Amino acid sequence: MSSEANEKELLKPFSTMQLLNFCLGFFGLQFAWQMRIILSAPVTENLGASPLIFGLIWLAGPITGMVVQPIIGGLSDKTHTILGKRRPYLLLGAIFASLALWAFPNSADIAQKLADLLHIPLPAFGGLIIAAIMIWVIDACVNAAQGPYRALIPDLVPPQQHSLANAYLSFAIGLGSVVAAGTAPFLKYVCNYQMSINAQFIMAALAFSLAMLWTCITIKEHKYNKQNIINNDEIKKDDIPFIKKVINFFKTSPEVGKICTLQLFTWIGIMSLNIFFTQYATHTVFGIPDLTTATDEVKNSYIHLMNKATNFSSICFAIQNLICFLVSIPIGLLSTKFGNKRVHLISLITLSLTFIGMGLYKEPGFVLFCMAIAGIGWASILALPFAMLSEFIQKGSEGSVMGIFNIFIAGPQVLVCTVLAWFINQCSYEFQSGINYHWEYAFFIGAITLIVAAIITHFINEKK
Repeated sequence: MSSEANEKELLKPFSTMQLLNFCLGFFGLQFAWQMRIILSAPVTENLGASPLIFGLIWLAGPITGMVVQPIIGGLSDKTHTILGKRRPYLLLGAIFASLALWAFPNSADIAQKLADLLHIPLPAFGGLIIAAIMIWVIDACVNAAQGPYRALIPDLVPPQQHSLANAYLSFAIGLGSVVAAGTAPFLKYVCNYQMSINAQFIMAALAFSLAMLWTCITIKEHKYNKQNIINNDEIKKDDIPFIKKVINFFKTSPEVGKICTLQLFTWIGIMSLNIFFTQYATHTVFGIPDLTTATDEVKNSYIHLMNKATNFSSICFAIQNLICFLVSIPIGLLSTKFGNKRVHLISLITLSLTFIGMGLYKEPGFVLFCMAIAGIGWASILALPFAMLSEFIQKGSEGSVMGIFNIFIAGPQVLVCTVLAWFINQCSYEFQSGINYHWEYAFFIGAITLIVAAIITHFINEKK
């Protein structure tokens, strides 16, 4: 029997409690990421970022995803330390991301202190430059942790539980997002206490670092002895160039290319929501004009309404992710029974309809309802494409494969951050003695790409 077969035979099924414990670190990771999604717009807009500049700052996510995840994924395949293969990257990513999460909302103060220390005038947009750097650090560290974390599933979980394990990660993502997005609105509406943006980022930093530390302590990775490494052709040839790894990845099966194309169109759609929803809620739903060039007096006059709009955005993300949290495990069970393809196809169609609804009708109650329904598609996106891909991963290349696959998540975001951000930047109109932008256009474009993704899903042939 081959070493690969021996290793698969040694993988014992995870119990429900083990799966819940396994996904706790991802809870912390998503907690931090959700806070960055919701609150990066108010911070950068206050520092003078236009829609295009904001989109360019968001490039940190996809670029670090395309560069960091494949590199870290490949390195983690070859890493053998007392902490294991994946855990060093989980721990270091969480620590450095937590420091950047603390610094990000304080970017203006940090820029001023640096200028005073260097005895130079504060450069124009100095705070925005520091904020952009912190965003890049956060995104790079999240990506450095996320790829190896995903690779733990084929490392430790038996193949028959891959769909369920990915569903539990969706469960953790949903729960982390709900708690992150819902805490400030809950304190406001129940306790009449408005949590500051700074406090929310500190909360995110603590959640990420402590949850990932717990994972690193409680998850035990398998020890690979030298004989297994030598006998395994995939690991033995792990030093081949990255381009060859990509070519070999696509040679695995024709279905791999379909799954990657599916991800490409899916993530154009989903990032149209994640990147621009807070501005849509602020400027379209609540009717606040663009404040990037406004005076401090004008900005102060909108503070109360801005807090209301930001809380509404947080509630929408909380409801979306609450539904994701509730349906993630049922989706995993349904996909086990009916197949990943069928369940994912229905989820994508449902999600595209919610995008169209929000673009056409901007009443807060209806928007909240659409975001709730969008949670179903979000849960499917976070689990089923990874489960479909897991059927074609060869043993010993898990980290590299997840890193390569992430290119088709990160790459589409580049288009959203540049082309779509530029398009919205061109779609301004006069509004309340100022200007505003058609943020809802992002949802129409996202709906089109999600429909294309659903069509591609239909033609994927799953393994029986």
